Amino acid sequence: MAEYKKSQALYQQAKEHLAGGVSSNFRYTGYGESPVPLFYAHGKGAHLTDVDGNDYIDYALGNGPIILGHAPAQVIKAVSDTLSMGQLFAGQHELELELAQLLTSIVPCADLVRFTSSGSESVHAALRLARAYTGRSKIVKFEGHYHGWFDNIFISVSPSHNEAGPASAPIPVSHTPGQPSSNLEDVIVLPWNDLDILASTIREHADEIAGVIMEPIMFNSGTILPMEGYLEGVRELTSEYGIVLIFDEVITGFRVALSGAQGLLGVTPDLTVFAKAMAAGFPLAAVAGHRDVMEIVDTRKVMHGGTYNGNVVSMAAGIATLKTLAQNDGQVYRDMNAKGERLISELRQLAKRHGHSLLIQGLGSVFHSAFTNQQAMMNYRDYIESDADKRNEFCARLQNAGVRLTARGTWLLSAAHTDEDIDQSINAADRALSEMKP
Repeated sequence: MAEYKKSQALYQQAKEHLAGGVSSNFRYTGYGESPVPLFYAHGKGAHLTDVDGNDYIDYALGNGPIILGHAPAQVIKAVSDTLSMGQLFAGQHELELELAQLLTSIVPCADLVRFTSSGSESVHAALRLARAYTGRSKIVKFEGHYHGWFDNIFISVSPSHNEAGPASAPIPVSHTPGQPSSNLEDVIVLPWNDLDILASTIREHADEIAGVIMEPIMFNSGTILPMEGYLEGVRELTSEYGIVLIFDEVITGFRVALSGAQGLLGVTPDLTVFAKAMAAGFPLAAVAGHRDVMEIVDTRKVMHGGTYNGNVVSMAAGIATLKTLAQNDGQVYRDMNAKGERLISELRQLAKRHGHSLLIQGLGSVFHSAFTNQQAMMNYRDYIESDADKRNEFCARLQNAGVRLTARGTWLLSAAHTDEDIDQSINAADRALSEMKP
């Protein structure tokens, strides 16, 4: 059994100096024998080592960015080579142009790009662009979709049944104290994967709706793929009524395919938001889209700024990451998906053998494990019907056995995961499921 004494001691110290002892509320979670957030000493490849010396096969991957594994040599070298250049110029440099050219050659919707430092910032920019472009104020978002923690969109991310209202007409719910209630007036919340409800809503409020924002694959709540024809229908509706369609590809971008979910699924939005896997762990995000929408930052003087936008280190990391992912016609994606599909298959067999109702959804490169009797989850309401306590127990037992998932039960693959890592993960899952009550 793993021990976590040093993490526990450091956490007590941290609470004296860091608010809550962490730098993000998403890091509070402690599992199993560790009732506190773990402190990590270093990461290499697909493995993390904590301050107590426990080694983990890492499927959390920094919540997504570590697509090439921890400390990938090609990215580290590219960043190191820039350090003597300086980091910030309050002006332009050639690496910024190089990365923008690379992105516009890869991403279907990207005629123009603006760089930021986080997904939340990029979402904020995309919403402002949509409103300025259309002259309208309301945004349609979907239950269970997460688009960052800013007040104007941190709405109905994980509401309870009591808060959420009718499934066909959800009530917008603020996520945290401190959010002005006035933000709720400009957001229409709908169930995802229901084209009829979206169509009737758009027809009723078309002259008010500036944009529709969604995760094109719903990774923040269950890794749910769009139903056949759903994205195509959304694209047709938004085009018909002059509404800006925004894909939040913070997770899907450069993970499910080099061209993102829009390339994989064949539906092109007007704007898209990227972050996470874009720079293999360095802080980098972007909003990109069609020229007529993006160029209004110039022609209509729509404000977008940021001191760290386009900084040298992040640009170098982004270029190195995307070039590595593109090598050998994207071989890294075929390798990740093959390993992930093997892991999915084995997990399903293990669950059946041990009498557990374990639903695995997603793709080889990223998938979700939920304990539920449902044959499939299609929206947020399905997701919250799954057994969260049993999921947490599974995650805790895996952590104690040296396998680390995200807090919500998502497994992310990296280019650094080996066949041996997959074998060890399967063995750990076998032990965990055998010890759990069906």
